[in-house]
Amino acid sequence: MKFLAITLIFHTPHPLTGEQKPTTARLREVVDNAVLAEELGFDGFGVGERHERPFISSSPPVVLSHIAALTSRIRLFTAVTTLSLLDPVRAFEDYSTLDHLSGGRLELMIGKGNGAAQAQLFHVTGEDQWDRNREGYELFRRLWREDKVTWSGRFRPSLDNAETWPRPLQQPIRVWHGSATSKESVDLAAQYGDPLFSANVTNPIEPYAELIQYYRERWEFYGHDPADALVGAGSAGYYAAKNSQEAIDTYRPLFNARLAMFRKLGLDPVFHSLEDAIERSSILVGSPQQIIDKVHRYHERFGHEVMHLQADADGLTDDQHRTSLELFQSDIAPVLRREIPSRPFPPAETVPTGR
Repeated sequence: MKFLAITLIFHTPHPLTGEQKPTTARLREVVDNAVLAEELGFDGFGVGERHERPFISSSPPVVLSHIAALTSRIRLFTAVTTLSLLDPVRAFEDYSTLDHLSGGRLELMIGKGNGAAQAQLFHVTGEDQWDRNREGYELFRRLWREDKVTWSGRFRPSLDNAETWPRPLQQPIRVWHGSATSKESVDLAAQYGDPLFSANVTNPIEPYAELIQYYRERWEFYGHDPADALVGAGSAGYYAAKNSQEAIDTYRPLFNARLAMFRKLGLDPVFHSLEDAIERSSILVGSPQQIIDKVHRYHERFGHEVMHLQADADGLTDDQHRTSLELFQSDIAPVLRREIPSRPFPPAETVPTGR
């Protein structure tokens, strides 16, 4: 199994103290966490894309380019690139440039995105967002593969023998399709023979397992070899300690603070206690062996080869955050890498860093 650390760059007050870091400090924290992830041996680091509060992740290419300059091995993921909102030509230009700057370490993850405010900002509706996502991906895919493109569609001006620069380093690039609840993104991934990444965060396991099974069915429907299907899955939070009680005691105040925030906003949490979340959600809180066992339970349903952990401290102290990630790499990851085989990621090219 391979492991990613992913952030959506939430910018919210500390769940216990109420203090909020300045924007500059929060963005630098993300970069520092990416450097730490490479140092500890994670396979990839992902930055989400959102265009509304409480996120400050509106520009993943900029953040990932900065990370690329400070790292040399770790794969760099978008999580996700919201092609339903973006001009595919401009998105191609940004990510083709980043592909070179990172030495071919870029991994794209696409999706329609979520949130009413960002849809309003880009004049996208619930009726057309899936069509925009599909059309945007189909054009983006051609731009990455073809030196000149002639194309017409519904949502942007047509192209006539258009050239886009720079041409990318990776040819082709692997594109994952992020999926939370909808069959549209799953079907698009299967149609093109692309890997699927299940969000696996908000709900119990069943709806995600059903979507992954649907992906495998559609994969075969489109004529692909079942052995080639590739699946990744997220997790709803992470904190490990040497024993279960220590992990639960440390994480409980943070979890309870989030529950209080949801209720203040008038939202009914899916999981009503930390024990409920540990039992029924994908959250990974406990001893190393408990986390290993839980990942195996999810793997039995998903058959996934890649999983992500939250990259942010999420209210933990810096020492708690680092110690927990170190424990993951020393006691958890080696076991899961050995017991759940995964295909290799594409190798990176050596690029001078200027340091």
